[in-house]
Amino acid sequence: MRKRADHEPGYVLHTYPYKETSLIVEAFSRRHGRVSLLARGARRPRSAMRGVLLAFHPLRLSWSGSAELSNLITAEWGGALQPLAGRGLMCGFYLNELILRLLPREDPHEALFDAYAEALARLSAAQSFPAVLRSFEKRLLAELGYAPLLDREALSGEPIEASGSYVYEPDRGPVRASHGDLLVSGRTLLDLAADDYSRSETRDEARYLMRALIGQRLHGQVLHTRSVLMELNEL
Repeated sequence: MRKRADHEPGYVLHTYPYKETSLIVEAFSRRHGRVSLLARGARRPRSAMRGVLLAFHPLRLSWSGSAELSNLITAEWGGALQPLAGRGLMCGFYLNELILRLLPREDPHEALFDAYAEALARLSAAQSFPAVLRSFEKRLLAELGYAPLLDREALSGEPIEASGSYVYEPDRGPVRASHGDLLVSGRTLLDLAADDYSRSETRDEARYLMRALIGQRLHGQVLHTRSVLMELNEL
């Protein structure tokens, strides 16, 4: 089945060479989800797409073809964004890798697309990187149907107590306990639910918890950006 999209809002997640002069573009679009596009001749010096198919910049993409691989017709700037740099750049690569690894092709997630655009804007503005990452990870899990339980105890359904201690069981949620694997405080769970990362303890425990929950969904896949970010103490 052939599909066509015109001036679709999107972002480049990754590109790699195809034959001598072309590129395969993995893109995240608002109404079509993650798509693979063949940009014919995009590596030629005079190609109109050569300087446009860049990550982290809002684009307007037009394409036509099959669901497996469509032909990219045009790529145009869709807005202006301060280029990412330093740790913000690595965080952006991490977000892209999460989408590439976890989001199926041709599976629209307009709310996640908007969350991604917001995350890039916050990274561009050099806002708190841990807060940006945790917020996006949480939204991604929710969009995939695995929203983490954060406000109540998994077994009893009782509200989480800030002074309590909980073991987080990935398949169920937090269980009241004083020791065990994936131990987090009630305060951290409530802060995570409210996207409040002002406490250093919350940032540390939330990073540890979200790493485990994301890892479960990856089923053994390795995130190449994670090791770099771990060295930078951001993930």
